Amino acid sequence: MPAAEIPVPSREPSCGSPGNRVSLLDPERFYVCQRCTACCKWPGDVRIEADEIGPIAGFLGMNEEDFIARYTRLRTNRNGLSLLEKENHECIMLEAGGCRIHPVKPEQCRGFPNKWNFPGWQRVCEAKPVPMEAAREKGWL
Repeated sequence: MPAAEIPVPSREPSCGSPGNRVSLLDPERFYVCQRCTACCKWPGDVRIEADEIGPIAGFLGMNEEDFIARYTRLRTNRNGLSLLEKENHECIMLEAGGCRIHPVKPEQCRGFPNKWNFPGWQRVCEAKPVPMEAAREKGWL
């Protein structure tokens, strides 16, 4: 692709996510998860896409139907599945020591806080900002 056609990333701050237009992200920083689990304790849908069901079920040693019946519910918008929440709003997959399905966690989880976040996430999340170029060099993007 000729250089004139290569999209140039904006250097303007971007919103945290479609549902969070309050928090702005620095376009020069990538936030590296420290596995503090703060995002796992936030109420709301944890979307499970159709192509994520098989890997998660397999990782748990279950068939897909049993995984769906035991660990998911209909999303709030009734448009797909979400992981269940515990009564205290924690994700059903959060256990002592972290995420039970970390190696196969949903894309939504992998994207926090860079692709989505919630107002005030910086006060509870321990993600470390690194320069965007360093994140690219490490293959995190």
